[in-house]
Amino acid sequence: MMNVISFFYRIDGIYHKGDIMFFIKEMPENERPREKLIQNGVESLSNIELLAILLQTGTKKYSVVELSKKIIFSLDDLGEFNRLSYQELTKLEGIGQAKATTILATLEFSKRVFNQLNGRKSQISSPKDIYMLYQHKLDQLEQEHFYTLYLDTKNQIISEKLIFIGTLNQSVIHPREIYKHAVKVSANSVIFIHNHPSGDSSPSQADYKTTTQLEQSGQIMGVQVIDHIVIGKNQFFSIKENRKYHF
Repeated sequence: MMNVISFFYRIDGIYHKGDIMFFIKEMPENERPREKLIQNGVESLSNIELLAILLQTGTKKYSVVELSKKIIFSLDDLGEFNRLSYQELTKLEGIGQAKATTILATLEFSKRVFNQLNGRKSQISSPKDIYMLYQHKLDQLEQEHFYTLYLDTKNQIISEKLIFIGTLNQSVIHPREIYKHAVKVSANSVIFIHNHPSGDSSPSQADYKTTTQLEQSGQIMGVQVIDHIVIGKNQFFSIKENRKYHF
């Protein structure tokens, strides 16, 4: 008797039986996403399989693996997940409240873990260090986000603070808020970082004016402004060095 496994074939990580898609419980056990993760490690899973574990269940029409495939293939790239709101997620076929909140919570949790691991006591020695820390956090955002990084006397990061979201100008960035936190965490110096959603990291006149104003306030407070980094798509600009870097 022919083994039933011989009827299985795989396309793009999705198992099929003949011409009909079938559900996870019909897949070989060692190829089911959860079992595969346990046996081979999370790194062995495809993007579709990782999303399937998050979604947990499919729909009457699609298995959870097929649903995951449809969702991922409907997006331009994985980075688009970082830009989707709750309302936009729930517009995708098969995504309801539970699945949307699970995806959003997982994305936010992974960001916080990444930031904790890469931010705590990381020593900053060049503008590129800042870019490497913030490129994935900022280069996909559709609005400008302005961060202040607080450092100790060894240029090690001791704290991070999101100061503002929106179009940058010196009237909306309050030095008092920035340097009040610097005193609180005993920071010796600060670095400012913000993104340009256009992808071009060239500073605007508002960027230069904001930097000058914050430097003057920092001198009064005894806190050095090391740099202001503007992050674009595969590039960044160091206002201190007056130089653009491309990657």
